[in-house]
Amino acid sequence: MSDAITIHEIDLIESIMLEKLTELLISVVDDGASVGFLSPLSKEEATQYWKDVLQPGVTLWIAQNNGLVVGTVQLQLAMKPNASHRAEVAKLMVHPGYRRKGIAYLLMKHLEHNALVKGISLLVLDTRAGDSSNKLYKSMDYIEVGRMPRYSRSSTGDLDDTVIYYKEI
Repeated sequence: MSDAITIHEIDLIESIMLEKLTELLISVVDDGASVGFLSPLSKEEATQYWKDVLQPGVTLWIAQNNGLVVGTVQLQLAMKPNASHRAEVAKLMVHPGYRRKGIAYLLMKHLEHNALVKGISLLVLDTRAGDSSNKLYKSMDYIEVGRMPRYSRSSTGDLDDTVIYYKEI
Protein backbone atom coordinates (compact mmCIF):
# COMPACT_ATOMS: atom_id res chain seq x y z
CA MET A 1 0.00 0.00 0.00
CA SER A 2 2.66 2.56 0.94
CA ASP A 3 4.14 2.31 -2.58
CA ALA A 4 1.01 4.00 -3.95
CA ILE A 5 1.15 6.78 -1.37
CA THR A 6 2.58 10.16 -2.34
CA ILE A 7 3.45 12.94 0.10
CA HIS A 8 2.99 16.59 -0.92
CA GLU A 9 3.60 19.87 0.86
CA ILE A 10 0.57 22.14 0.69
CA ASP A 11 1.18 25.88 0.71
CA LEU A 12 -2.23 26.94 -0.58
CA ILE A 13 -5.52 25.20 0.13
CA GLU A 14 -7.76 25.57 -2.90
CA SER A 15 -11.44 24.57 -2.95
CA ILE A 16 -11.01 20.96 -4.11
CA MET A 17 -8.24 20.35 -1.56
CA LEU A 18 -10.32 22.10 1.10
CA GLU A 19 -13.16 19.63 0.50
CA LYS A 20 -10.81 16.64 0.71
CA LEU A 21 -9.16 17.87 3.91
CA THR A 22 -12.56 18.62 5.46
CA GLU A 23 -13.75 15.09 4.69
CA LEU A 24 -10.57 13.63 6.21
CA LEU A 25 -10.91 15.65 9.42
CA ILE A 26 -14.56 14.71 9.85
CA SER A 27 -13.74 11.03 9.23
CA VAL A 28 -10.95 10.85 11.81
CA VAL A 29 -12.92 12.77 14.43
CA ASP A 30 -16.01 10.62 13.90
CA ASP A 31 -13.75 7.57 14.31
CA GLY A 32 -12.65 8.83 17.74
CA ALA A 33 -9.32 10.55 17.00
CA SER A 34 -8.22 13.12 19.55
CA VAL A 35 -7.13 16.00 17.32
CA GLY A 36 -8.79 18.90 19.08
CA PHE A 37 -12.38 18.41 17.93
CA LEU A 38 -15.41 16.50 19.19
CA SER A 39 -17.79 14.30 17.23
CA PRO A 40 -20.06 15.07 15.56
CA LEU A 41 -17.89 17.63 13.80
CA SER A 42 -19.79 19.93 11.46
CA LYS A 43 -18.60 20.48 7.92
CA GLU A 44 -18.51 24.22 8.62
CA GLU A 45 -16.23 23.84 11.64
CA ALA A 46 -13.91 21.44 9.81
CA THR A 47 -13.76 23.69 6.75
CA GLN A 48 -12.97 26.74 8.87
CA TYR A 49 -10.14 24.88 10.59
CA TRP A 50 -8.46 24.16 7.24
CA LYS A 51 -9.03 27.72 5.99
CA ASP A 52 -7.10 29.00 9.02
CA VAL A 53 -4.38 26.34 9.31
CA LEU A 54 -1.67 27.78 7.08
CA GLN A 55 -0.10 30.43 9.26
CA PRO A 56 3.51 31.64 9.41
CA GLY A 57 5.66 28.83 10.78
CA VAL A 58 3.22 26.03 9.86
CA THR A 59 4.06 23.47 7.17
CA LEU A 60 1.35 21.04 6.08
CA TRP A 61 1.92 17.76 4.25
CA ILE A 62 -0.72 15.45 2.87
CA ALA A 63 -0.56 11.80 1.93
CA GLN A 64 -2.52 10.88 -1.18
CA ASN A 65 -3.59 7.60 -2.71
CA ASN A 66 -5.01 7.90 -6.22
CA GLY A 67 -6.09 11.49 -5.59
CA LEU A 68 -7.72 10.74 -2.24
CA VAL A 69 -6.27 12.58 0.77
CA VAL A 70 -5.60 9.74 3.22
CA GLY A 71 -3.44 11.53 5.78
CA THR A 72 -1.87 14.77 6.97
CA VAL A 73 0.73 16.05 9.38
CA GLN A 74 1.95 19.51 10.35
CA LEU A 75 5.24 20.93 11.50
CA GLN A 76 4.66 23.99 13.68
CA LEU A 77 7.83 25.99 14.23
CA ALA A 78 8.43 27.59 17.61
CA MET A 79 8.43 31.29 16.71
CA LYS A 80 10.35 32.68 19.70
CA PRO A 81 13.98 33.75 19.23
CA ASN A 82 15.27 31.25 21.80
CA ALA A 83 13.27 28.38 20.27
CA SER A 84 14.33 28.41 16.62
CA HIS A 85 15.79 24.91 17.00
CA ARG A 86 12.49 23.24 17.92
CA ALA A 87 9.08 22.53 16.44
CA GLU A 88 5.90 20.70 17.27
CA VAL A 89 4.48 17.76 15.35
CA ALA A 90 0.75 18.40 15.08
CA LYS A 91 -2.41 16.86 13.67
CA LEU A 92 -1.01 13.58 12.40
CA MET A 93 -4.15 12.05 10.88
CA VAL A 94 -4.76 8.99 8.76
CA HIS A 95 -8.15 8.17 7.25
CA PRO A 96 -9.74 5.26 9.19
CA GLY A 97 -9.89 3.12 6.04
CA TYR A 98 -6.15 3.51 5.44
CA ARG A 99 -4.72 2.91 8.90
CA ARG A 100 -2.06 0.30 9.65
CA LYS A 101 -0.61 0.61 6.15
CA GLY A 102 2.48 2.66 6.99
CA ILE A 103 1.05 6.06 6.05
CA ALA A 104 1.60 7.71 9.44
CA TYR A 105 5.18 6.42 9.42
CA LEU A 106 5.77 7.86 5.92
CA LEU A 107 4.33 11.22 6.96
CA MET A 108 6.49 11.32 10.08
CA LYS A 109 9.67 10.39 8.19
CA HIS A 110 8.92 13.10 5.65
CA LEU A 111 8.31 15.63 8.42
CA GLU A 112 11.53 14.69 10.22
CA HIS A 113 13.62 15.01 7.04
CA ASN A 114 12.13 18.41 6.26
CA ALA A 115 12.57 19.57 9.85
CA LEU A 116 16.28 18.80 9.60
CA VAL A 117 16.50 20.76 6.36
CA LYS A 118 14.91 23.73 8.16
CA GLY A 119 17.52 23.50 10.93
CA ILE A 120 15.20 21.93 13.51
CA SER A 121 16.93 19.59 15.95
CA LEU A 122 14.17 19.00 18.52
CA LEU A 123 10.63 17.79 17.85
CA VAL A 124 7.88 17.68 20.46
CA LEU A 125 4.36 16.28 20.34
CA ASP A 126 1.53 15.05 22.48
CA THR A 127 -1.06 12.34 21.96
CA ARG A 128 -3.87 10.75 23.91
CA ALA A 129 -2.76 7.97 26.26
CA GLY A 130 -3.79 4.56 25.00
CA ASP A 131 -4.06 5.52 21.31
CA SER A 132 -2.19 3.44 18.76
CA SER A 133 -0.14 6.53 17.90
CA ASN A 134 1.86 5.93 21.08
CA LYS A 135 3.25 2.71 19.56
CA LEU A 136 4.20 4.57 16.39
CA TYR A 137 6.05 7.34 18.21
CA LYS A 138 7.91 4.91 20.46
CA SER A 139 8.90 2.79 17.43
CA MET A 140 10.32 5.96 15.85
CA ASP A 141 12.47 6.68 18.94
CA TYR A 142 10.35 9.44 20.44
CA ILE A 143 10.93 9.59 24.17
CA GLU A 144 8.07 9.91 26.62
CA VAL A 145 8.54 12.91 28.90
CA GLY A 146 5.43 12.40 30.98
CA ARG A 147 1.68 12.39 31.17
CA MET A 148 -0.90 14.99 32.00
CA PRO A 149 -4.07 13.64 33.60
CA ARG A 150 -7.52 14.51 32.25
CA TYR A 151 -6.01 16.77 29.58
CA SER A 152 -8.65 16.55 26.84
CA ARG A 153 -12.34 15.77 26.63
CA SER A 154 -13.56 12.96 24.39
CA SER A 155 -16.84 12.89 22.48
CA THR A 156 -18.23 10.65 25.25
CA GLY A 157 -17.47 13.34 27.83
CA ASP A 158 -14.61 11.41 29.42
CA LEU A 159 -11.42 13.28 30.31
CA ASP A 160 -8.40 11.55 28.79
CA ASP A 161 -4.75 11.69 29.75
CA THR A 162 -2.19 12.93 27.23
CA VAL A 163 1.38 11.71 26.73
CA ILE A 164 4.16 14.16 25.84
CA TYR A 165 7.08 13.03 23.65
CA TYR A 166 10.25 14.53 22.21
CA LYS A 167 12.88 13.45 19.72
CA GLU A 168 16.26 14.95 18.95
CA ILE A 169 16.96 14.67 15.24
